[in-house]
Amino acid sequence: MTDPAEGELESAIGRGLAWSLVNTATARLGSFLTGIVLARIIAPDAFGVYAVALVALNVLLSANELGVSVALVRHPGNVDRIAPTVATLAMASSLVLFVGALLAAGPFAEALGAPEATGVVQLMSVAVLLDGIAAVPNAMLTRAFAQRARLRIDLIAFAVSTPVTIGLALAGFGVWSLAWGAVVGNATASMLALLWTPERHGLGFDRAVAAEVLRFGLPLAGSSLLLLVLVNVDFAVVGRVLGTEQLGFYFMAFNLAAWPLMLVSSIVRRITTASYARMSDRGDGGATFRTSLRLVMGVAVLLCTLLAAYAPAIVVFLYGERWRPAAAAIPALVVLSLGRMLVELAYDYLSAVGRTVGTVWLHAVWLVALVPALWLGAEVLGIRGVAVAHALVVVAVVVPGVGIALRRAGVPIMPLVRDLLLPAAGAVAVLLSGLLLTSLLEDGFVLLAVGGVVGVLLYAAIVGPWLLRTARAFAGRPPLEARRRPPRSRRARSAR
Repeated sequence: MTDPAEGELESAIGRGLAWSLVNTATARLGSFLTGIVLARIIAPDAFGVYAVALVALNVLLSANELGVSVALVRHPGNVDRIAPTVATLAMASSLVLFVGALLAAGPFAEALGAPEATGVVQLMSVAVLLDGIAAVPNAMLTRAFAQRARLRIDLIAFAVSTPVTIGLALAGFGVWSLAWGAVVGNATASMLALLWTPERHGLGFDRAVAAEVLRFGLPLAGSSLLLLVLVNVDFAVVGRVLGTEQLGFYFMAFNLAAWPLMLVSSIVRRITTASYARMSDRGDGGATFRTSLRLVMGVAVLLCTLLAAYAPAIVVFLYGERWRPAAAAIPALVVLSLGRMLVELAYDYLSAVGRTVGTVWLHAVWLVALVPALWLGAEVLGIRGVAVAHALVVVAVVVPGVGIALRRAGVPIMPLVRDLLLPAAGAVAVLLSGLLLTSLLEDGFVLLAVGGVVGVLLYAAIVGPWLLRTARAFAGRPPLEARRRPPRSRRARSAR
């Protein structure tokens, strides 16, 4: 029989997953539609300039608050002792990084081959300050599985920022419309997080607490920084080697290929760190990790395979003919997206069980292998070569590295490999159907509609029942066959 505390935790995880699903699906659909509108207004080279500023912002945010907010999410019991110190560290580090960004924006943009991005980098750096202010409130929302509140926050931020972005774009402000929209959205989300956080904590500082949370958080911040450099260094290479127009094409391809990552992984990741930590306290964290990996990969493989099979038709249908060159990079970039999902879930699990140093080494080795491969790929095959370099490094370096890190944390590897065989078989079936249909039909809505329906049906026939069982297990519910089993009579229970 499940004890009350365990049942309450499983119920919280299930509710958090459901609200995270609604939140992510709504937010991604909104940003997707907005991206289609903006791609038909703003030229590819303006997106290239924006990509340079986004690289700077992502790197800054990855190092911001020094990883200490995760300590709040996983801390057992009351957090009143550590929260004020965490808030102080987060705000101090964000202020330092913001000032540094203002000073370094010019040289950074010049190094990436886009000096015109300097002002945009400086404007978007305001988000670093906002992130530091909202670090503790956001951590408390995550700790409480308060995904319903997160849904309200994200919807309101989207509703406020989108008219700003589109209005400025229509007025001819180009890349500045993207930057101002991002800042307005971040400001709105931060203010609402402060308003709706389940617990409020002021500033304070305790040297012993600071040492404690920094010992935990700095490896996470280092690992996160390396990961963000990893997924942004390609923008630097493309901008430097190929120019801002090709960077605009690559930026669009990267975002489209990352859609499965943003849609599927982000749904689960909003609750994984907290759930891994709580379940690990009961000795069941490894099983929870395996279930979440099956769920994420089971859905993401289908989406990634469809993107790879119909990339040119998807790009032209969504963004217009002028964006067709972006399709060349998508098939290999979906391999990167799948690799990032594996790394992010492993990162969350290793963080929850306190094994943070291994992720730093993994990302460092990944970066060392990736940079020369990206540069060679860009010189030889353009943006397609950059994407292929990503895929090769993921397969040859990243996947084995994750396996080593998980094994050292006590997670058996062979069951994880066996779990992925069924989605792989479904992906082969979808790819074969895609090859057949693209040879018979011209690019356009008919190809996408027929290919999507056929691909989903084939994949569902192979993977569907297995994926449904996995989803129910992750949400903390018994399988259907167990629920349908008739209850034993009182006599049978007494006989036992």
